[in-house]
Amino acid sequence: MRARLFQGLRLYVVTDRNLARGREEEEVVSLAIAGGATAIQFRAKDWDAGRMVEVGLRLRRITRDMGVLYIVNDRVDVAMAVDADGVHLGQEDFPVPLARKLLGPGRIIGLTVHNAEQAAEAEGLGADYLGTAAVFPTDTKKYAAVAPLGLAGLEEIVRATRLPVVAIGGVSKSNAAEVMATGVAGIAVVSAVVAADDIRGAARDLRTIVDEALGRLERRSS
Repeated sequence: MRARLFQGLRLYVVTDRNLARGREEEEVVSLAIAGGATAIQFRAKDWDAGRMVEVGLRLRRITRDMGVLYIVNDRVDVAMAVDADGVHLGQEDFPVPLARKLLGPGRIIGLTVHNAEQAAEAEGLGADYLGTAAVFPTDTKKYAAVAPLGLAGLEEIVRATRLPVVAIGGVSKSNAAEVMATGVAGIAVVSAVVAADDIRGAARDLRTIVDEALGRLERRSS
């Protein structure tokens, strides 16, 4: 699972209906994957469980057919109901050990960490990968309340854990190469893809940057 996880975290696209400019989740997700997204996180914080399951099942079919990871944000129950590959949890969400007990060893659990101390503790809790607090200032509500990490803070998190780390928050085409140079496994984006005029093209550009950065790191280590 670890090799598939590293591959799947390269370009991680998070859905957000409020940023999608009237486009349905199915359209956004299909275009993002066509452009190169390797993981989709279905996030719908204001939706009830019934609506999440209805749309989530359609996203399950798309992500399975197109061969990418499918993660549900926050909701362990919805992740199980739609047969997602895993769930992503925040520090104040469902406890990771209890989520692992419910999901079993075969599903992926991601955890958001805000600092190196939380990153060091996460593997012991049972997390498989880490998301981060915002790296750069962002208007996305979820990350606005936490001070941005900056590249130095992100690098501290990467060094504190053996788990793959996905950077999020203000990541765009203009700074993705710098973010990848910190040693993260990939980048997670919301508005950079979901709100783009050309979703497929935005995902393609970011995937190219990520692949080139990882290629450089592999050549240096070989």
